[in-house]
Amino acid sequence: MDMQGKTVLITGASRGIGAAAARAFADAGANVALVARGREAIADLAGEIGDRGIAIPCDVSRFWEVEAAVEACVGTFGGLDVLVGSAGVIEPISHLATSDPEAWGQVIDVNLKGVYHGMRAALPVMLARGGGSILTISSGAAHGPVEAWSHYCASKAGAAMLTACVDKENRDKGIRAIGLSPGTVATQMQREIKASGINPVSRLDWDDHIPPEWPAQALVWMCSPDADEWLGGEVSLRDKDVRRRVGLS
Repeated sequence: MDMQGKTVLITGASRGIGAAAARAFADAGANVALVARGREAIADLAGEIGDRGIAIPCDVSRFWEVEAAVEACVGTFGGLDVLVGSAGVIEPISHLATSDPEAWGQVIDVNLKGVYHGMRAALPVMLARGGGSILTISSGAAHGPVEAWSHYCASKAGAAMLTACVDKENRDKGIRAIGLSPGTVATQMQREIKASGINPVSRLDWDDHIPPEWPAQALVWMCSPDADEWLGGEVSLRDKDVRRRVGLS
């Protein structure tokens, strides 16, 4: 996928899938706006990318910060073609009956409201330009309960519905909204999950997880018409046919 001349804004770009996606889009020729709370990490990554990378410190749970990040991206690169909603947290992992209400709500603020904030800030820009792609990191947890993950499952289910709503309202206006369900990925989040030891996912071997470069490559591919059959839905990297189409071994 040739992304020359395109601009991509990635939330959660300081590590994991977000950082890998930033490198993948930059390698494909895109301008990349790196959005995350980790100032030093995104600054280092922007330096690695060079003139086509910009670091924008931002807390996605605050709409005005996300709106300002989109404005900074457009001001630097002249537009916005792709939004990748990759920011996500899973701690504190806890059974619902003993969960801390404030901490539970903070996960919703990042994983669900953060996705909404990105969509709400990006859509007016994309609609004015005649279209764009909104790609959101989903999860199998969006579709089935997992022990001690009530906050994560609820937030991912909500984010999947937001993707469907964006598609319902804007497909005919040139907006391509798709989720990516990558499966388990070898990231810091998986280390936090493993440390909890609380459910079957936490007991997976590290070799069971795919590298973050796989979903990153899938996200670039999802910007192509080859992914249009998943508009409003999800691409799953558990599907061997999907992996083949993306070019993953």
